Amino acid sequence: MAAKKKTAPRKSTALFVPEKIAPLVLVLRHEKVLLDSDLAELYGVPTKVLNQAVQRNLDRFPDDFMFQLTEDEMEILRSQIVTSSLEEANLKCQTGISSSHGGRRTLPYAFTEQGVAMLSSVLRSPRAVEVNIAIMRTFVQLRRLMDSNALLAEKIQSLEAKYADHDQQFQLVFDAIRQLIATDAAPKREMGFHAE
Repeated sequence: MAAKKKTAPRKSTALFVPEKIAPLVLVLRHEKVLLDSDLAELYGVPTKVLNQAVQRNLDRFPDDFMFQLTEDEMEILRSQIVTSSLEEANLKCQTGISSSHGGRRTLPYAFTEQGVAMLSSVLRSPRAVEVNIAIMRTFVQLRRLMDSNALLAEKIQSLEAKYADHDQQFQLVFDAIRQLIATDAAPKREMGFHAE
């Protein structure tokens, strides 16, 4: 009788941890998204291959799952990220921006959390599954961070009301804390057009 082969548990590589994925998350059109080129790099496939798989299954990707950036959004992205020639080279690599030597000829696609989840049904490799799990964990951590900052802001407001009559120095401390919370809660790479 053949003995069952034991398989060692798969180790998650350092690339697939939320701390490495979170900086790739952008806010576009009031949605947290990942660009197709960043996803392709995580999945270990060329961007063209990822987009071809999506195009073959376009009915699975409605507008709230995936959308293509506009020229204006791409220009804003370039201006926000490109601050040095080194970063510009990195951006060209990440987003496939066309250069005189070739490169991307179409605008990038942005995938929302639901779109990334749907990618797991299109890209079925073990690496794709592992990446999707890490991305979902990243989105959850980002939501928790935003929620904890909101809760902290409420607690500070309550303390501020309690000690409002005491001292001007308390007000300076509360103002500084409120400013820190606002800075931490703001996405680092937010872009797009925001209409209230």
